[in-house]
Amino acid sequence: MSERKPGFATQAIHAGAAPDPVTGSRVMPIHQTSSFVFNDADHAARLFGLQEFGNIYTRLTNPTVAALEARVAALEGGPAAVATASGHSAQHLVFHCLMEAGCEFAAARQLYGGSINQFVHSWKKYDWRVKWFDIDDPESLKAAVNPETRLVFVESVANPGGLVTDLDAVAAAAKAAGAPLVVDNTMASPYLCRPIEFGADVVIHSATKFLGGHGNSLGGVAVDAGTFDWGAHAAKYPTLTEPLSFYNGLDLFDTFGAIDLGGGPVNIALAIALRAFALRDIGPALSPFNAFMILTGIETLPLRMQRHVENAQAVAKWLEAHPKVAWVSHADLPGHRHHGRAQRYLPKGSGAVFTFGLKGGYEAANKVASSLKLFSMLANIGDTRSLVIHSASTTHRQLSDEQKIAAGALPEAVRLSVGLEDVADIIADLEQALALV
Repeated sequence: MSERKPGFATQAIHAGAAPDPVTGSRVMPIHQTSSFVFNDADHAARLFGLQEFGNIYTRLTNPTVAALEARVAALEGGPAAVATASGHSAQHLVFHCLMEAGCEFAAARQLYGGSINQFVHSWKKYDWRVKWFDIDDPESLKAAVNPETRLVFVESVANPGGLVTDLDAVAAAAKAAGAPLVVDNTMASPYLCRPIEFGADVVIHSATKFLGGHGNSLGGVAVDAGTFDWGAHAAKYPTLTEPLSFYNGLDLFDTFGAIDLGGGPVNIALAIALRAFALRDIGPALSPFNAFMILTGIETLPLRMQRHVENAQAVAKWLEAHPKVAWVSHADLPGHRHHGRAQRYLPKGSGAVFTFGLKGGYEAANKVASSLKLFSMLANIGDTRSLVIHSASTTHRQLSDEQKIAAGALPEAVRLSVGLEDVADIIADLEQALALV
């Protein structure tokens, strides 16, 4: 390849991988092994002491998983990434590295229900305390973010409502408070939105969704943007800025905050902490096989996302004109309140996942979701197949009515993840289901 920076589609196919030097295999092999042989005792000591990069044990590093990490980092525009067993586990590791007991973080109310549950219930056991804000209410953001805030968490495009976060505004608030901005970019994928370009310091994916794209493998990825100066806020982030007794007094930011990996100095301190501390001890390792499946899926990400967007836009327009539909929440529709944001942050389209509301309310929404035939009713998004769910009674069921409404899981709402089938067939399936209401 030439010296010019490769385009997105080229990186989706080539980043992180090369022909296998031993066998000549053009496709990244599945390194299905638990552990790796050391050259000698000194080599092993250097690896365990973080004095040299290399493979030790698949819970920590694996060549197939490393190829996935490098590819997602390249697509998001960050210097390093760490892959995990699921999107939820990627979130867990990021919080584990940045939070201490009794500390607070700020999060948007417009989130996937599983994240809300994680923040409200699971995090309570760690004494990590959440302050909520509304992505459409600047005053609530101002009230939730302060100098004690350890991180700010949002979704680029909120699940299930398809709402678009004003990343510039949230990034400014996080920066003023001296806190990193963590963005879940699962719904958009890096093809539609690259949050680092708008101020994100960490980007998280459920790679199960659009990155893998075929509904066959669980995985998560956390991308370190390398943009946050941990040293300037050392007292808030001791894991990154204080000597670690279990690494012979190593200071991660001092060592990896400006390390040259061949293309100039980069800050990968958080990525090292995610791997050498959080992943090492908590252990949600991604299997090499799943990494291989997700890598293969990413190769067609640009093509798939183009078709997802085209189909979703057509379906949203059709639903908007249907007499039994009360409203449609897709930001690519000109009348949507976030249409302007979508044009700024997602110029290629707002994605394939959105909700629409039935005039018949809760019962009508359940009826339509249950009557679709081409659509599969299941708890996933980002598949080649069209998917449907009634969020209020499933993915957001554990939330209070107030939390459901704030998150976009209204009682009359049906969530669609529009797939890659012929759009006429997708619309025909919706038409027959709506006829039954």
